[in-house]
Amino acid sequence: MCGIVGYIGYKNATDVLINSLLRLEYRGYDSSGIGVITDNGIVVKKTDRDIAHLRELCRDLKGKVGIGHTRWATHGKPSVINAHPHVSDGVAVVHNGIIENYLFLKQTLMSQGYQFISDTDTEVIAHLIHHNIQNGFNLFNAVLESIKSLQGSFALAIIYENEPDKIIAVRKDSPLVIGMGDKEMFISSDIPAILPYTREVIQMMDNEIAIVKSDNVSFFDISGNTIVKTPTTVEWDIEAAEKAGYEHFMLREIHEQSAVIEETYRGRLSELEGVKLEEIALDDIIDDIEKIVIIGCGTSYHASLLGKYIFERLCLLHTDVWYASEFRYAPVLVDKNTLSIAITQSGETADTKEAIKNIKAHGFPTLAITNVVGSSITHEVDYVFYTRAGPEVGVAATKTFTAQVIALLLLAIYFGAKRNTISRNEVIEYVREIKRLPSLIRKVLD
Repeated sequence: MCGIVGYIGYKNATDVLINSLLRLEYRGYDSSGIGVITDNGIVVKKTDRDIAHLRELCRDLKGKVGIGHTRWATHGKPSVINAHPHVSDGVAVVHNGIIENYLFLKQTLMSQGYQFISDTDTEVIAHLIHHNIQNGFNLFNAVLESIKSLQGSFALAIIYENEPDKIIAVRKDSPLVIGMGDKEMFISSDIPAILPYTREVIQMMDNEIAIVKSDNVSFFDISGNTIVKTPTTVEWDIEAAEKAGYEHFMLREIHEQSAVIEETYRGRLSELEGVKLEEIALDDIIDDIEKIVIIGCGTSYHASLLGKYIFERLCLLHTDVWYASEFRYAPVLVDKNTLSIAITQSGETADTKEAIKNIKAHGFPTLAITNVVGSSITHEVDYVFYTRAGPEVGVAATKTFTAQVIALLLLAIYFGAKRNTISRNEVIEYVREIKRLPSLIRKVLD
């Protein structure tokens, strides 16, 4: 999962941002970057390597205000160009989440003369804010106006070189925290990133926007009405913070399951449209599929067993489940009317990769459910479903298993709706119940 940091104060922002990003490495990332307001305007440094490399790139970068990001790719492959921040003529943005209507916004902005250099959904936000500034809004009101056009989820940190005394922060369905210091303020998607600097924090809630200055922070709702919020004191020490206050990483990951479910279905569920999987583009083959084969090892195999039940129940499709280590040595038991689904958290499980390569060599359709963007298996299959579960430090799988099951459920609902094996009312009911899962899980764990 992506990470956001921001700093405004009297220290060198570059040092604070880099140190904070290092404390978010556990979230996993494929690229990183920072943007700092200098005497010569905003300077952005990005890399598709590790944060240690980013630190080297930023050795001479100085400024008192900046934002940073670690990216876990959703729209657009891992690359320097797709890394955050994204910039539009003095406006820089970092973003966690997914903008569901970004293609429409992109086309609209292009018709107004804006040029896009990345494949991300985030770049539309930078251009949209700049467009509203050009129409006479200050930065805060330009952001306020821009988010009215955004559909989806977003945590945002925004800076503008012509208003260098502030950072604008916005939250909708993605976490964001404001840290309060002495003549300095911090922004982060996760408390551990800023804990070395402050223990006084304010959690932003959904549909809130903040003006963050070095000596104060003001909160508003999306209608621009003032909100009064009170900081809380974090009691964790640094070691505990790496586990987000839990005694063990595994316990933390058990409690992360609710958030991971939300990440897995985010942008893919609608009570009007049901399950939306345009990113996977399965429609051309759905009517031809007569059988499902699911392949996995270890925990992924057990998720596959649930997948068999789900597909047969919702899609009326015969479904076989194979241990990858057995399937790869068996006769090819699939054909052009079989969809083979490989499940692998890392995307690197050797037996699973070899099994799916054997199927692909015969030209039969293949799909991978995986957690790692750009992993080996994604290059072997026709279609990929990313679970967005983030890194899992604990050896025994928890949240990644849950994410795999949700992915299978979304696929089955999508197939069932397209094949008319479940009614529209059933689809909507499934969507509603899936959206209830995170709160029910939190209730149980609490």
